[in-house]
Amino acid sequence: MKAQVLFSGGKDSSLSAILLDPFFDVELVTCSFSVLPVGEIAKVAADELGYSHRVLELDKGILESALAIIIEDGYPRNAINYIHRIVIETLAREEDVSLIADGVRRDDRVPKLTDAEVRSIEDRFGVDYVCPLQGYGRSAVNKLVSRYLVIEEGQSDSIAKADYETELRELIRQQYGDDKVLEIFPEHVQSRVIGRV
Repeated sequence: MKAQVLFSGGKDSSLSAILLDPFFDVELVTCSFSVLPVGEIAKVAADELGYSHRVLELDKGILESALAIIIEDGYPRNAINYIHRIVIETLAREEDVSLIADGVRRDDRVPKLTDAEVRSIEDRFGVDYVCPLQGYGRSAVNKLVSRYLVIEEGQSDSIAKADYETELRELIRQQYGDDKVLEIFPEHVQSRVIGRV
């Protein structure tokens, strides 16, 4: 059975793919709204990991709706969760998709679906949704990463990644400027996979 793993090129989605590898045919899927070349960024990491990779092109209107949410809220959580739900539903509609996975950890707050949203997606589309890292906290993930992956880390605005935040930040920058990006997104460390041990 094939596992479609939502892939940003970061350590969590990469580690999820590695954990699923003994049981599934893993395909990495990067979502793009065509604001930035995130598919190219993710492809480099996917090649290093040795998995097949594809880009799921999504309507820019989804990102613009998320922008409206983030501007109204003043923080990113609801907007990113909105994107995540739409992405999973879009992928679930594809005819040959039966299992969708992502890199959500136990202690993540975003992106994260509620149990009701997961059940709804599974029931409506006849797919399975799994989070291989759901039982792992940050410390345990970091131990696994140090054993299996070579990563580059830095502040989120300085690491080239292919997550939802990357294109959302760019859309905010284009429409509202750099100061608005800094106002909405707190500083946090991101990672990008550059190799596999």
